[in-house]
Order: sequence, then C-alpha cells, then structure tokens
Amino acid sequence: MLGESHSIHHEFPEHHARIDALMKDHPEFHAQVEEHDRLDKIIRGLELRESPIADQDMEAMKAERLRLKDAILRRLNHD
Repeated sequence: MLGESHSIHHEFPEHHARIDALMKDHPEFHAQVEEHDRLDKIIRGLELRESPIADQDMEAMKAERLRLKDAILRRLNHD
C-alpha cells in the first residue's frame, strides 16, 4: 500500500528486542537500520504527496531499501 510504513521495527515486530540490542552493540547494524528507515520515510513522503520523481529514481530508492532490509534480516537470523 502506498504510504504504509516499512520501518524495520514495523517489518519485524517479533525481533524488536534483538533489533534494539544489535543497534546498541553494533554501529554498522545501527547505520543500516537508520539508512533503511531514512529511505522508507522519504519514499512514503513522496508517495503520500504524489511528488513528481522519475520512476527510475523511485525504483532505485526502493531497491536500496530492500537490499538493506535483506541485509538486516540476514543479521537478525544469523546470530
């Protein structure tokens, strides 16, 4: 759905405590979550305001958000 939150805590509610612990103890994980959520906020804002942006630019942001989400999930399932 357009405008729906895809923040990491929203996407993985079963991992809230683990996400918080990894963010606290691992700066690189924290940076990935922050970057993912920053992109999500930009994408949602553009979708909700129907702001003009080239399709390729929107798709690039969504692809990067997905890449980060996959990396974060791998880390959550790894340790």
